[in-house]
Amino acid sequence: MNSPSPAPRIARGGRSIYGAPLGILMLEARFPRIPGDMGNGTTWPFPVLFRVVRGASPERVVLNGAPGLLPAFIDAARDLVDLGAEAITTNCGFLSLFQRELAAAVQVPVATSSLMQVPWVQATLPAGKRVGVITVNKASLTPAHLEAAGVPLDTPVEGTEGGREFFRVLIQSAKVDMDVDLAEQDILAAGRALVARHPEVGAIVLECTNMPPYAAALQAEIGLPVYDIYTMINWFHGGLRPRRFG
Repeated sequence: MNSPSPAPRIARGGRSIYGAPLGILMLEARFPRIPGDMGNGTTWPFPVLFRVVRGASPERVVLNGAPGLLPAFIDAARDLVDLGAEAITTNCGFLSLFQRELAAAVQVPVATSSLMQVPWVQATLPAGKRVGVITVNKASLTPAHLEAAGVPLDTPVEGTEGGREFFRVLIQSAKVDMDVDLAEQDILAAGRALVARHPEVGAIVLECTNMPPYAAALQAEIGLPVYDIYTMINWFHGGLRPRRFG
């Protein structure tokens, strides 16, 4: 008696790229993206797709509110989805302004900003403790940015614009190279200032996607939990590709 033929193995098509379900919309910049930075491919423990949005400089997005850039971000997000991305994120926390429009335009999950973690982290804290935010530029982080990410408007915020290196290189494009140790000191100084001014802070969320390389040093410095785009995107990706057990 002949055994039944095995069922055919069908590989499903329809995309250009496979195995990288997360697409990252990148600002157009030339500063160093060290390991831990969102724009460094070695940061991620899984493959990602990058797309640079031309004309979206850090200065234009952070300092000027990204005027006129929404269509370019939508086009780039749609390109990533067409390539194979199943979810979209961005490499600037200030792009929370585009959260609703991007999600509506691409019809896949979208997480524009690390700031979206603030309500989640707040829910973990004991009574009397609050989430604090460290941003690259406090003056530019408006109520509109916070509201778009679901962040309470009275959230304690500290910026790095008064530092010696981080803001100058990333936002002002003062030079192409970066002194990593000086940049780290800027982050630590912002953290110390935040908890000194707001002793009720029980955890910190880093707005800027270039800050994860310094998160461990900051946590050691202030002794509080620190969350950033790296923690958020690992959670985000976990839903796209859940771990198989057994």
